[in-house]
Amino acid sequence: MKIRQFEREDLHALLAIQNKTPHASRWTQADYLRLAFAPGGLVLVVELETMTPPKILGFAAFQRLIDEAELRNIAVDPEHQQLGAGKALLEDARRRLVQVGTKRLFLEVRQSNQAALRLYHSAGFQLHSTRKEYYREPTEDANVLSLEL
Repeated sequence: MKIRQFEREDLHALLAIQNKTPHASRWTQADYLRLAFAPGGLVLVVELETMTPPKILGFAAFQRLIDEAELRNIAVDPEHQQLGAGKALLEDARRRLVQVGTKRLFLEVRQSNQAALRLYHSAGFQLHSTRKEYYREPTEDANVLSLEL
């Protein structure tokens, strides 16, 4: 697996993965492009290099402001989950964010999303707070997790 920065040509693959992943936030093409090319924006993709052309397995999108960042969206193709792609994305992002002076990373996650919670806790995230009725369709509380970098 290889982690690299998002390129405009990756957009179709990101949207396809997002559409196959029910817990991923529903973003538009414009959302990804705006964040990827904005100051403080970081969109990473993980690809399987053994395929020709390499296949994108997942992505993660981050927004940085001063010395904090937020994981805005992350998804791994369901056919390739549980193979370490999500953890690799988080580890690579952590390294990149530290290099630009980020001290803390935040995220929100549905309380029912046990697979994501296991991933985040294994990466060192801790419960910071709870946001009541943060999610819609269905309505659900969010756990706000943070990671000191």
